[in-house]
Amino acid sequence: MGSERSREAQMKLFNYTGFAMLTYTIKQTDKGFEPVGEEMLTGSMTRGNEMMLFICDNDGYAKAQSKPLTLEEGRKIAQRMLQDGLEEFKGTIKTVS
Repeated sequence: MGSERSREAQMKLFNYTGFAMLTYTIKQTDKGFEPVGEEMLTGSMTRGNEMMLFICDNDGYAKAQSKPLTLEEGRKIAQRMLQDGLEEFKGTIKTVS
């Protein structure tokens, strides 16, 4: 189930960025390991003059991530994602280091 959810997120992000890497398919909770959530929230991380975009679940587990984008390109794509109805995740994104 988690793999399916992450692949769906990967394809959605790919449609915006032209590249998307699959990240988490499971997450660790107080109940043990569970599939990532079905929510499709958008988030971003900025480092220097680059931005990466993510699609994550309610707990912040990134299901898909973009390649590094310029700040301008990342901001434009993030805005379009929000305009298309994706909600913004405002917490800490958990991603593959």
